[in-house]
Amino acid sequence: MLFFIRCKPAMSWMMGLMLLCWVQWGGAAQLAASGKPPFETGGQLALDAQELEWIRENPRVVVASMQFPLYLFKNEHGQWSGLNDDILRRIGRMTGLEFVHRESFSPDQLIAMLENGEADMTTTLAMNDERREFLNFSHAFGGSGWVFVGRGSEPVLRSLKQLEGKVLVLPARHALETEIRRNYPAIELRTVKTYGEARALVESREAHATIENETGAHLYPAGQLQVGSNLEGKWEPDYLAVRQELRPLVSILNKALEAFPVEDMRALRSKWLTGIAPHQASSSWLHVPQWGHWCVVVFGLFCLISLLWHRRMQVQIDQRLRVEAVLNDQLKFQRALMDAIPDPIFIRDLEGRLIMCNKSYEDHFETRFEKLRGTRLTDSAGFPAATAELLHGELMEQLQTRQPRFVDRQLMFSGGLRDIYHWSVPFYGADGQLRGLLGGWIDVRRRWNRNRLLA
Repeated sequence: MLFFIRCKPAMSWMMGLMLLCWVQWGGAAQLAASGKPPFETGGQLALDAQELEWIRENPRVVVASMQFPLYLFKNEHGQWSGLNDDILRRIGRMTGLEFVHRESFSPDQLIAMLENGEADMTTTLAMNDERREFLNFSHAFGGSGWVFVGRGSEPVLRSLKQLEGKVLVLPARHALETEIRRNYPAIELRTVKTYGEARALVESREAHATIENETGAHLYPAGQLQVGSNLEGKWEPDYLAVRQELRPLVSILNKALEAFPVEDMRALRSKWLTGIAPHQASSSWLHVPQWGHWCVVVFGLFCLISLLWHRRMQVQIDQRLRVEAVLNDQLKFQRALMDAIPDPIFIRDLEGRLIMCNKSYEDHFETRFEKLRGTRLTDSAGFPAATAELLHGELMEQLQTRQPRFVDRQLMFSGGLRDIYHWSVPFYGADGQLRGLLGGWIDVRRRWNRNRLLA
């Protein structure tokens, strides 16, 4: 019980953290599970005269499209579908534009279509300096990170430095190609046409790894490959890329993206992208930020230490209770033993105060130990004052000399003069220190009568 009382503040804080993470994760899950169509009505755009004129003169916009599952792909009926197609359809309802897909089969071919004017725009290109020379990019409407895809039998890749001296394969004109060649010259970079070819080279062990968008990386069976860590600091926002000479089109697309209700965009992305990485979706733990992980670790260690400490204290308490029980038994035995002795016995401390006596001592003075506890001989009515002073002085002297005393003597009690055999011995503690005096007396007349009867 004491353990839970001490842990209550930390447990309350931890429950609050878990509730917050659950609310954030649960909210996204509800949007993903929602079955209603995300867009049913178009919004109104504040287009200027130049933009409206451009739409009248260019009602059809050619989109260079490469199949990229979930973002843009052909369904079983051969029709284009996916997140980006839904966004283009919504923009079409808002602007009156008709977006026509023209298929390409590699990033290199797609970029060439834009450079040659065979297409007006695309939806699946990441931004880099080379592409900004001939393309304008819209506002971002989401994004994802880049991840390593390496061999399943080797350690998980976590940084580009691990690839120095090894072969990295990328589709030609990949968004990160120029940067990697510039910043990591020790990496042997090979280019192919498609992501599929890049994965095949890694699987056949002709290359060590490739780099993919994390959304696409989790869509294929792992086989002999494994998805590694995200490239630190590398994020791929989702853009609509337009040829530079079509500036009105970029302005129209930006206004359309700004008109998207945030809830609608979130629901649309959840419709297509939620659940693409089962190994991450299996536990809400992965949705907790890093500091939350450390809080859980620290809390777990605190609980473990508290539990061990509680267990240790409980063991010590049990041991103490057992020792106390043994001591109580010994005290009761000693008390019974003293009470069984027919002659008076007393124990006094270093100040001459009574700390214990037997029943015969109580009977002799016709009182109870509770009334005599802590009294000196000079405080007792059992002896005349002169006798009490004499005995107290002898007791204090004996404590100084630490010598035992065994003597026959006549002693004046309150009830009269008696012949007694008086004895007293110093007693010591377990540490060897003097603790007091143990003594008693035997009535010589009663002893003489007893001996005569025995004879």
